[in-house]
Amino acid sequence: MSAAAGPEGELVVAWASQDNADALAARTISPGGASFPDSRTAALVSVHVATYRPHLARTVPIAEQSLAHSHVQPLPDGGVLLVGARCRWRNGAAESNAAVYDADGKLLREGVFGDGIADVQTTLSGDIWVSYFDEGVFGNFGWGEAGTPAPIGSPGLIRFRSDLGLAWRYPYDGEFGAISDCYALNVTGDEAWAYYYTDFPIVRVRAAAIAGWPTEVRGAHALVVVDDRVALVGGYNEHRHRVISGSIRGEAFSADRPTRLVMPDGRPVPRTATILGRGNELHVVAGTSWLKLGFEDLVPDE
Repeated sequence: MSAAAGPEGELVVAWASQDNADALAARTISPGGASFPDSRTAALVSVHVATYRPHLARTVPIAEQSLAHSHVQPLPDGGVLLVGARCRWRNGAAESNAAVYDADGKLLREGVFGDGIADVQTTLSGDIWVSYFDEGVFGNFGWGEAGTPAPIGSPGLIRFRSDLGLAWRYPYDGEFGAISDCYALNVTGDEAWAYYYTDFPIVRVRAAAIAGWPTEVRGAHALVVVDDRVALVGGYNEHRHRVISGSIRGEAFSADRPTRLVMPDGRPVPRTATILGRGNELHVVAGTSWLKLGFEDLVPDE
């Protein structure tokens, strides 16, 4: 159902039976023809969360849960975090869309992270970084309407504590512009790196101190970082598998010439592949194959 990179380079995958998978990926079509992901399943379903390092290291069975379109992340002590991408405000209350389970699959606590969640990445200490796409920033699913709260995701990037409480929010009036849609997130150690619409800067959050660098790169959906080097992967339309690496020099991002991400045999990366940046590695999940590249693999040959 979903795959994500953990803080130690592991891959965490949520698996479900076909019947349950259909429920977990359900969408509702509005009278106007627009299609929106459901925030909940119609009935309780089970999932299994597997961790690979690269071989299967452990599995956490989770029975009778209802979060649809979920992000999955590892937690300390073998626990896992499920976060539903969508969260409705209705009848004067918000749905819970964050759930922590122990290594045996027992539910420990639930919380509200808000609607429109683009990505979730945890740290080894259990901090939880959450980025939001435009509907989470500006409001939908009942958030931001007359008489309802502003969207939780209005800042575009939030850090939650391991108890699911709010710890830090990206400033609305930051030096590098407000986040309208966070296109890429990379949490490495206790730092968070982000790249976002509309101006597409690269920003680094270190102990709540923010540094940023403007770029001319538009539409990337993954970033990989090591020291003062950054690679941006993806773009609009024909650039969806473009790779632009470069260096941070003073207040500028100096880009190398573009290259292209392909499969090991030279074929194009499938459109359905999941492409993730975490620390100094890029993860590509294509079907049931997991491929991982280090930063130097993304740098163009001289």
